Amino acid sequence: MESVVKLYSLPYSNVKTYGAALLFVIGNIALPQLFHLVPQGGMTWLPIYFFTLVGAYKYGWKVGLLTAVASPLVNSALFGMPAPAVLPAILLKSVLLAIGAGYVAHRFRKVSVLALLAVVLFYQCIGTLGEWAFFADSFYAAVQDFRMGIPGMLLQVFGGHAFIRWLIQK
Repeated sequence: MESVVKLYSLPYSNVKTYGAALLFVIGNIALPQLFHLVPQGGMTWLPIYFFTLVGAYKYGWKVGLLTAVASPLVNSALFGMPAPAVLPAILLKSVLLAIGAGYVAHRFRKVSVLALLAVVLFYQCIGTLGEWAFFADSFYAAVQDFRMGIPGMLLQVFGGHAFIRWLIQK
């Protein structure tokens, strides 16, 4: 399932960059609140990454990077989730996701399940190694996020694909 789409690379000097990022940050604030109503919902479904993926893929790495940094910081400040102890690891993965999604979208100029899968595996694998190297006590502890987050990764790939395609039609 693949679609050639109009993708954007909004510059920091464009007000649309900040407007788009603001909308995606709001999404990354609301979605985790819904998933946290379910026990282990945040750890399983990884909702804080969803709109970062969509924003970076559709509107470029700059929108993605603004979303990637602001979403965890605002969520942590307002709701205490992610907890300050895990905030650096979440920020690392968010930034990797924004850069990866922006790069793949710019490079291939199309949206596909395979491209989104590659982006999600990139940020999760590199992010897990970074989490192990810098933040976790053990490799096993770092890998638990990956193992528990498989449903969330699938949601990002298939939900992100559907949402980006929906944005194209608007």
